[in-house]
Amino acid sequence: MYKNGISYAKCTSIVLFTHLIMLLAIFLRGNYDGLQDLLPLTAAVIGLDVAYSSVLRLIYKQMTYTLDFMLLLLLNISVIFQSCFGGVRFALKHYITCILALIMCQIGFLLTRNHMWIQSKKKVLYVILGILICSILFLTGSRSMWINIGSISIQPSEFMKPVFVLLCATSIREQHKKKKILFFYISKETIVLTCAFLVIVALQWWCRDLGSLPTFAAVYACAMYCRLCYPKSKFSKKTILILSAIALVLILLALKFAPAYVQDRLSVDIWNQMEGDGYQQCKALIAIAEGGLFGKGPGCGTLYQVFASDTDIVFSTICEEWGFLVALLAIFILMSMMLLPMINKPRSYFHTTMILGVVTVMIVQMGLNIFGSCNLIPFTGVTIPFLSQGGSSMVTSGFLIGMLKAGQSTVFRETEPKLKKHFWNRRKAA
Repeated sequence: MYKNGISYAKCTSIVLFTHLIMLLAIFLRGNYDGLQDLLPLTAAVIGLDVAYSSVLRLIYKQMTYTLDFMLLLLLNISVIFQSCFGGVRFALKHYITCILALIMCQIGFLLTRNHMWIQSKKKVLYVILGILICSILFLTGSRSMWINIGSISIQPSEFMKPVFVLLCATSIREQHKKKKILFFYISKETIVLTCAFLVIVALQWWCRDLGSLPTFAAVYACAMYCRLCYPKSKFSKKTILILSAIALVLILLALKFAPAYVQDRLSVDIWNQMEGDGYQQCKALIAIAEGGLFGKGPGCGTLYQVFASDTDIVFSTICEEWGFLVALLAIFILMSMMLLPMINKPRSYFHTTMILGVVTVMIVQMGLNIFGSCNLIPFTGVTIPFLSQGGSSMVTSGFLIGMLKAGQSTVFRETEPKLKKHFWNRRKAA
């Protein structure tokens, strides 16, 4: 931590105290048969708190650990939530995916904090994106987004998100090499990135998975915005307005010519189709209302009987059992994790673009899930990062948080000992 920040011991204490309060709430208000239902969950949560805090203290050396502790706090809250839906029992599968998310956070941090190194691997990123697209086309079956291997399901489109964010950030450097094409100054890399985005759009459309399309579109829009704001961009306000108008027209055309099932979701009256297309949203709204501010109690809800209660409408399930206030607290922690790297100024334009892309992914996903559950927008079936069940989503979200952390603990040059060694070698040679 920073010299004037909160110590490791205090951070660990805050995390432990929060989780102990939630476990106490389960003990007092939860739906369980005996203490044997609570012991595995309690041991797993407290054990992970202590183990991960110790690893951070003893092994890793970086500028800030705030995001690490906030991630640990949110993940174990998620484990507690998922272990209570429909009755208290330890959600072992979700617990394992949370540990994988913590590991992927460290991997994402180590891979992306050196912007020069990751930019040198730009071609590799395009190859990885191509492999993921081919895996969707040839390994998922007929117009599907899932690869099923026994009891394990993998969603390659989730792994495309951090790759696409990194491609948007690495291509920023090419803004120095712009050429005038028709009326615009544009770089070759921007054209390649636009083509990659169009391929992703076509893939999502072909696979009938339009719920994830707004996420990729938002990341691409942020990337283009960063290019417009880049020094020497040579874009006039008139050009920006024209491009914005073209984008708006394309969105309207996409809505007009969307597939029939999308049109149905845009026009459905859920209360007149409570047993049809509006079933999930009706049940989700009713659950939020019945949960009130403080909830029915952990494991005392009924929304768990509805399909996707632990994924696509998890916000409503949390509201029903834990209350609207606790659900808002979890969302506040997630929002704080996204805002923190934006408050602490990133160290390079690359990291600025990368952080903006990561935040865009998480905000769009969170907004689509919550607003869809509350019937403010059509239901999309997108998960909330870290709170929803899902291995591919959890691993990807952990890697994205590592990218956020990399924006605060960046690497620009060799470490001091190597520089000193190089200096003395030059003196001896002289």
